[in-house]
Amino acid sequence: MPRASSFEEFAAAAAEAFPRLSRQQQQIAQFVLEHPDRLALGTVATMAEAAAVQPSALIRFANAMGFGGFTEMQQVFRGHLLDRSSSYRERIEAMRRGKPPGAAGASGAGVLHRFVAEGMAELGQIEDNVRAADLSKAAELICRATRVHVLAQRRAFPVAAYLSYALAQLDVKASLLDGVGGMLPDVLRQVASGELLLVTSFKNYSPDVVAAAAGAHARGVPVVAITDFALSPLRPHASVCFALGQGTDAAFRSLVAPLCLAQALVVSVGHRLVVPRRSAAAKAVKGSKT
Repeated sequence: MPRASSFEEFAAAAAEAFPRLSRQQQQIAQFVLEHPDRLALGTVATMAEAAAVQPSALIRFANAMGFGGFTEMQQVFRGHLLDRSSSYRERIEAMRRGKPPGAAGASGAGVLHRFVAEGMAELGQIEDNVRAADLSKAAELICRATRVHVLAQRRAFPVAAYLSYALAQLDVKASLLDGVGGMLPDVLRQVASGELLLVTSFKNYSPDVVAAAAGAHARGVPVVAITDFALSPLRPHASVCFALGQGTDAAFRSLVAPLCLAQALVVSVGHRLVVPRRSAAAKAVKGSKT
């Protein structure tokens, strides 16, 4: 396997190789992609303990990913950490170790401070994890589709509700698949060629959403996915997969990042639709004057 020179290349290579890895190596791959900052700063011994494997297993995993050893692989994660602004993350880590500045235990002010800080950290993180090319490609797929079916469940459902509403405001034919009455499988079977499935799911992933993405992909229907990690089960089925890299250890996980991405996606679609409409209107005006 070619050695990755950046974290993005590493994540893509790990996702591609994941089905071929041993169960233990899959466990390590999931751990290092969910905790890239810890890997950047830890030792092989501390990381092995955190991942619940032997140090030799981490070294074998690094070899399987094309590196000469753990330290060589770690350089990719250190480069990723240095390229990012860590101020908000440091604030969150400080809060996890103790009380946030000015907070009185679990008071309202302390809770608000924590969620505001974590939300800002997430917003900074999606700038690192979301590529402009992927945003452009997703917007293009949505604009080309004859209808966009939007699906999410549980915590991710507000993201789908917003996308369905906002796309409809742009006159995009969008439908929210809510599965009322247990009809979701029947509705999904009617998603036709030329249409698109837009799905959102985070760990622990909704089995219905994953199955819907797999079924659409098998029938040749494009899938755009908003998820958390590069090893999300949605990734293999998606034409475009936005892996936001959100942490999973918070008791109440925020929707700030996925909603921000959803808004950016809607605006990108709007920009693509407005230009052709303006051109058509200008041609109509010009024709009426001749």
